[in-house]
Amino acid sequence: MRVVEISKEPVELYKILKFEGIVASGGEAKAVIDDGQVLVNGEVETRKRKKIVSGDIIEFMDEKIQISLK
Repeated sequence: MRVVEISKEPVELYKILKFEGIVASGGEAKAVIDDGQVLVNGEVETRKRKKIVSGDIIEFMDEKIQISLK
């Protein structure tokens, strides 16, 4: 599992997928979230603007990242 540090919280889910390079663009991030392919803390998340905070774990395909506040 990879740890990703954020400087402020909350951060919207699709932005983390985009900025961490898990998907190629914001549009792609929104599409995979819409399709139910992203898990947040072990549950399918379909809200693109879901607020992510320190301690949350995001899973997409074979990527698993934990969010940490700097």
